[in-house]
Amino acid sequence: MSRYRCASSIRSYDGVVDQSRAPLLEALDAYRRNNRYGFTPPGHRQGAGVDDRTRRVIGADAFAADLLASGGLDDRRMRGGYLSDAENLMAQAVDAEMAFFSTCGSSLSVKAAMLAVAGGGNGELLITRDAHKSIVAGLIFSGLRPRWVRPRWDENLHLTHPPSPAEVRKAWETDPQASGLLIVSPTPYGTCADIRAIADVCHEFGKPLIVDEAWGAHLPFHDELPTWAMDAGADVCVVSVHKMGAGFEQGSVCHVQGDLVDRSRLSQCADLLMTTSPNVLIYSALDGWRRHMVESGRELLGAALDLARSLRRSIDELPGFTVMHDELLHEEASHDLDELQVLIDVSDLGVSGYQCADWLREHRQIDVGLSDHRRVLATISQADDEKTAHRLLDALTDLGSAAASFDPPGLIVQPSPLELQLENAMLPRDAFFGDTESVPLDEAPGRVAAEQITPYPPGIPVVVPGEVLNEAVVEYLRTGKNAGMNLPDAADDALDTIKVVR
Repeated sequence: MSRYRCASSIRSYDGVVDQSRAPLLEALDAYRRNNRYGFTPPGHRQGAGVDDRTRRVIGADAFAADLLASGGLDDRRMRGGYLSDAENLMAQAVDAEMAFFSTCGSSLSVKAAMLAVAGGGNGELLITRDAHKSIVAGLIFSGLRPRWVRPRWDENLHLTHPPSPAEVRKAWETDPQASGLLIVSPTPYGTCADIRAIADVCHEFGKPLIVDEAWGAHLPFHDELPTWAMDAGADVCVVSVHKMGAGFEQGSVCHVQGDLVDRSRLSQCADLLMTTSPNVLIYSALDGWRRHMVESGRELLGAALDLARSLRRSIDELPGFTVMHDELLHEEASHDLDELQVLIDVSDLGVSGYQCADWLREHRQIDVGLSDHRRVLATISQADDEKTAHRLLDALTDLGSAAASFDPPGLIVQPSPLELQLENAMLPRDAFFGDTESVPLDEAPGRVAAEQITPYPPGIPVVVPGEVLNEAVVEYLRTGKNAGMNLPDAADDALDTIKVVR
């Protein structure tokens, strides 16, 4: 049972929390059955005010369900208590002490955690340099000073692994004044940090560990998956249920335990960022997914793991394709791997991952979750089955045959690990909001960046505002752009120019 006090409305007669309940879904159903009508927002009045063309594409049910704001769900301190009941059930389900829902994604939840732990004054936070762009946005928003922790760079694979506990200890010894540590695990490639050992190091210094576990919402519900951050001793853990669960986009949960993070302050920081008009569909999907996982999660995720392992073997047998596994897991690499993330190296085909992703989308109507200069990644979820697995396998088989006709991939000049570590000359906030100008990319080395430049997916910035650009990173961005790298953050879509501090 959760150590956090649960609302009485979700307890059964014997005092045990009833995980078969779904308070938000039940409230939604009751609203319909009781024929309630609100002279309040939303103004579409359960879809009555929506034109037929819009209703035909989106569906009438979506608008019919968008109604509980008028019943008080537009504020986290609503009268009915549906949201707090659902959050308490979520906390109990995963053995956290507290949980709160966000309809603005893990991007909001992680910013709230950053503000709660280090916000105000001249706050500082240890952050792994492979952090998601939302964390950089949090730095800009908050004015916090990042103290970067180096991830482990694999020169053979050209990807980063989470930092080791030893690297974390070194960071704390260098910057003991920082308020906490924020790491990303799993990474977008499915690799995981040794969270338990890292948490122990943080707690030895009396500081909290925040885990951006956006790709790990499913981890608490099957013991063959990597260790869930709360079980490993993290103080705050943020998950995106839409990624590896079954929620809508923007559905996120922030979990909390221990006494190193002020929960009231965390909730207030979330309220500062949260919309006061949340979409009840997002909340209700979180509620329903939690109930589904408690009742059937082990069975569903076990089947997904079996399917993923079978698919991994089949893809690995295709000429030119290598499914990555062992090379991601060794002493100087990652601690664990989520096998539902099927990372496929296509370099033996003589093509790039960007080309493969484009071909799959155009010719087989299949989208992959990530592509880079030599890899594509397919995510397997609880919803996949033999039919969808065969569709992917058939598409990859055809891709292998078609690859010989591709143009030679553009050469991407990869910086060395040292060249990727740009000097941090200004606070991200000061650089972003300061006096800026756009200069030709060729003139950027030596200048302080005033924007973040982020290959997406996976959304990890190569350049953070306040960092001094160098020749190697500029050449990497130029050649990457020419080879098909997607850089959606750049103010200049063509990347002919870049914003720098004047």
